[in-house]
Amino acid sequence: MPSARNKPALLALALLALALPALGQSAADQGALARLAAGAPATTGSITPQPTLPDRVLNQLPAKKVFGAEKTPAASLASRAIGSYAKGCMAGGRALPVNGPAWQVMRLSRNRNWGTPELLTLLERLALESKANDGWNGLLIGDLSQPRGGPMLTGHASHQIGLDADVWLTPMPDRTLTARERETISARLVVKDRRTMDYSVWTEAHARLIRRAAMMPEVARIFVHPPIKAELCRWTGGKGAWLAKVRPYFGHNYHFHIRMKCPPGMATCKDQATPAPRDGTGCGQELAYWMGDKPWVKPKPVPHPPGWKPPPPPPPLTLAGLPAECRAVVAAP
Repeated sequence: MPSARNKPALLALALLALALPALGQSAADQGALARLAAGAPATTGSITPQPTLPDRVLNQLPAKKVFGAEKTPAASLASRAIGSYAKGCMAGGRALPVNGPAWQVMRLSRNRNWGTPELLTLLERLALESKANDGWNGLLIGDLSQPRGGPMLTGHASHQIGLDADVWLTPMPDRTLTARERETISARLVVKDRRTMDYSVWTEAHARLIRRAAMMPEVARIFVHPPIKAELCRWTGGKGAWLAKVRPYFGHNYHFHIRMKCPPGMATCKDQATPAPRDGTGCGQELAYWMGDKPWVKPKPVPHPPGWKPPPPPPPLTLAGLPAECRAVVAAP
């Protein structure tokens, strides 16, 4: 088992393996990588930027490969979210237990049940309170973050700082699911299409669960598929300040996405602006937009002149493109 003392060297070798196939490196760059592998100091205290590679090398390392390769948290660092929800990382992450009194974690092979202590506390409270009061048997929990947060190899653009969580719109069964079931069972869709609810699946308990999550003061936003937002507006008569937090968005037809605010005093965390629909709840003009065609229908392609070539795809987000503290998160034991 590698010791914490050897973590920076192992990190450097991993980064080198990621970098060399794609980089035409100079002898100086390769020497810097070799010196790092021989014994760069570990970061064991508070988060501070730690230069470990020349910038011209670091700038080309895809952040999703670096963070996607991490299997353990930066446990030696104080717990905190760093950066923004779609451009950041997480220090001192904690794992949500895969089984709890009112929740079970799904898709364990992804190793994405990591978050800040504040997120874990919120999910545990939501699970217990919704089971006790809302007729919801328990939560099936999908993706939180990777052990050190950061961009993922597949899936989400967000979920990078340990403050996002996906909760299935399928209640937990009365038994403990097997590891195989957690990989293969699919959540049930609660909508028929982008405009229509499936009332053979949807119940008032779904609405009560989402309302409870949105009313938690620590929650910044709840993302749902547009007809779910429309159903919540109908269910409440369009009344309730919590409705402003419930945001319609693509792809949330079998789960809802909880996004927490940055915890108080966490200076390294960057909040989103507070939702402010014109009508106060988002049940009017904003909902009409999402229930219409405009967000869903791609515009007709514009003809290009002869000889036109498409521009190259944008380069991937690099480690250097993240907040500087994220380098210390990757290097920490």
